[in-house]
Amino acid sequence: MSLLTNLPLIGIALSAALVLLMRDWRVSFSALLVHYIALTVFLAQQPFLSASATGSIPGVGTIVAVKLITGLAVTAILTLTALTFSREYGLEDLDEFGLSELRRAARAAQRQRMTQVARLDDYIVPFWAMVLALLASLTLPLIYPIATARSVDFAWYWLGLTGLFTLATAGDLLKIGLGLLLCTSSIDLLYTSLVSNPQASGVGVAPLALLSLVTILLALVIAYLCGLLYGRLKTLELNELYRQRMMQR
Repeated sequence: MSLLTNLPLIGIALSAALVLLMRDWRVSFSALLVHYIALTVFLAQQPFLSASATGSIPGVGTIVAVKLITGLAVTAILTLTALTFSREYGLEDLDEFGLSELRRAARAAQRQRMTQVARLDDYIVPFWAMVLALLASLTLPLIYPIATARSVDFAWYWLGLTGLFTLATAGDLLKIGLGLLLCTSSIDLLYTSLVSNPQASGVGVAPLALLSLVTILLALVIAYLCGLLYGRLKTLELNELYRQRMMQR
């Protein structure tokens, strides 16, 4: 029973770790969806969500419903963005020169992917960053507890640290967006736990809805920036952006 109770917390930890470690957006976005679902279930288990704050939607708490809808919307926005910029459109309209350039770019991309697969050192920095985040998330709730439950302290520390390390080790714009979303989830969880204390004013639906709106707007901004970067460089890799900057100097 204890394992079943801690399953959402385990889901939060594993999903954030996958977002930090993995380079494939398909795995990262699947982990992001699991993250939001696990976070929703984790919040529903917490005693600080009183019946008065969660009873406006029949059968589903208001706060839980807002979190779940936000997670689904954010994951859908980023998935559609990644799908849009990973497809090849209008191949039948290309002339011979365009097809030749496309084949050359495809061969170069294939060589780059093979090089990336062979280079396991690309995962060394994210792995040790994950280990550091895990140690800090286990230690900080003992030294500096903020929330009423130690599990909540671990969750928001873990999400915040993995989000920051994802930003630091990001290789493309979508990865930066994932790091920002993890940090936003950390702030959201901390706010929800703090305002739910008996001495506090209680959970307000309007502020939580505003946080969810900010999260969705953040996903839309990420999608817009991805469109700008892809329209100029035909890639979302940050290395290409840095290379273009160095060539202009």
